[in-house]
Amino acid sequence: MAKEFMKGNEAIGEAAVRGGVRFFAGYPITPQSELPEYLSWRLPEVGGCFVQGESEVASINMVYGAAATGVRAMTGSSSPGISLKSEGISYLSAAELPAVIVNMQRGGPGLGSIQPAQQDYLQATKAAGHGGFRMLVFAPYTVQEAVDIVYDAPEYAERDRSPVMILMDGCLGTMMEEVELPPMKELPESPCKPWTVGYDGTKRGGHLITPIYPEAGLEGKNKLAVQRTRRWEENDVKVEEFMVDDAEWVIVAYGMSARVAKQVVLDLREEGVKIGLIRPITLFPFPKKSIANLDYTKVKGLIDIEMSIPALMREDIELQVLGRAPVYEYGRSGGILLDDESTKTAVRKIIEGGEQ
Repeated sequence: MAKEFMKGNEAIGEAAVRGGVRFFAGYPITPQSELPEYLSWRLPEVGGCFVQGESEVASINMVYGAAATGVRAMTGSSSPGISLKSEGISYLSAAELPAVIVNMQRGGPGLGSIQPAQQDYLQATKAAGHGGFRMLVFAPYTVQEAVDIVYDAPEYAERDRSPVMILMDGCLGTMMEEVELPPMKELPESPCKPWTVGYDGTKRGGHLITPIYPEAGLEGKNKLAVQRTRRWEENDVKVEEFMVDDAEWVIVAYGMSARVAKQVVLDLREEGVKIGLIRPITLFPFPKKSIANLDYTKVKGLIDIEMSIPALMREDIELQVLGRAPVYEYGRSGGILLDDESTKTAVRKIIEGGEQ
């Protein structure tokens, strides 16, 4: 299959189209504006619909409406925009509606910086909206991996009738890499399904789709959600383990930070340091076993590397380490990128004497 040289935002837009997305509603915000820009002309070419909403809030509710009809729906934004969408994301979860959500992170908190960051980890994995719901969260580290994940994301969303989040950053969104684009998926003539509005061919046909439940019904729904989360933890964890078999030091990093961390591992290996990398591809469910099952008779420490200060993933790492080895962190924040030389220096200092 021929490769194309594409910008991250545009590549995931094309992957979404080929994966069956036929509705996108969004609002321009740097650094993800090229995603809606691309889809504004690409979706109409395949019979889809693009809407630039008047706000982030309006856009996520348009996605809610489209998803209720069975159309594969998607939105994208960046950090503060996702915060504005959080109520609508919670409503999607409550109504059991599938949707694909892309967060191209930027520096924060507040309006922050338009430069890349990884400061939305807790929001994405713990509290993407009110009500304690969870959703699958993917964190690609190359444009190709982002294409592959976005291509399959509508399938996950429909399987679970749940929103799915792709957590990226402005660096991945705006960088250009070679990608292999997958084939166009064949879609049924009608998007209607047994649970959608209009499933019997009439405007009013279909089950009641609502985010509102009586107390007993809501408790039952939450219990079912716990069962679904356990299925995710059993079947859907994705992780890369790189040179960890004999490692005395293990870096944990995701997304763009993992690209830097992998180079650091290679460089330090050449210097004789036994070091490896655990790269979560799913941030939720978190790859607990990869960390819990390390050989702690050999492992001297773990280092959480993120484009965030503080390192937000550290708590999840420590919950699996359970005090069997120290956990350190190194990061940059607010839109300042990691680079391999300064990161290597920081890791070396940690290895030599603890926190740098």
